[in-house]
Amino acid sequence: MSNNYQWCHGPDCHKKQTQDRIRGVKGNKVLRTRKIAATNWNQNSPWSVFCSQRCYTDFMNKYFRQIIAIAPRPEPLETPCEVRERKVQGSSYNWQTNEREPHIYTEREIIVDR
Repeated sequence: MSNNYQWCHGPDCHKKQTQDRIRGVKGNKVLRTRKIAATNWNQNSPWSVFCSQRCYTDFMNKYFRQIIAIAPRPEPLETPCEVRERKVQGSSYNWQTNEREPHIYTEREIIVDR
């Protein structure tokens, strides 16, 4: 039989007090880490190894420094782009005079080179 599941990697998953984590017979009960079934939905994503957002966050809070050490970023990334600006006429409502007042504002369009 192949293992079509993973155990949740949340560091405290086995401590959460929920009904689906209780295992064992009377007098010998334990809280167990949740099993995550492999599906098309969760393949190649964090949800193939974490049962909930909380377990994912607990893991990140505990291990984020070690994760960053795997691929540190010593300098920023940049993406070339072009910014186009154009003047647009609009209006807004003035509640003190109860009238619409025209105004001109600048609208920006950012075009990213791919």
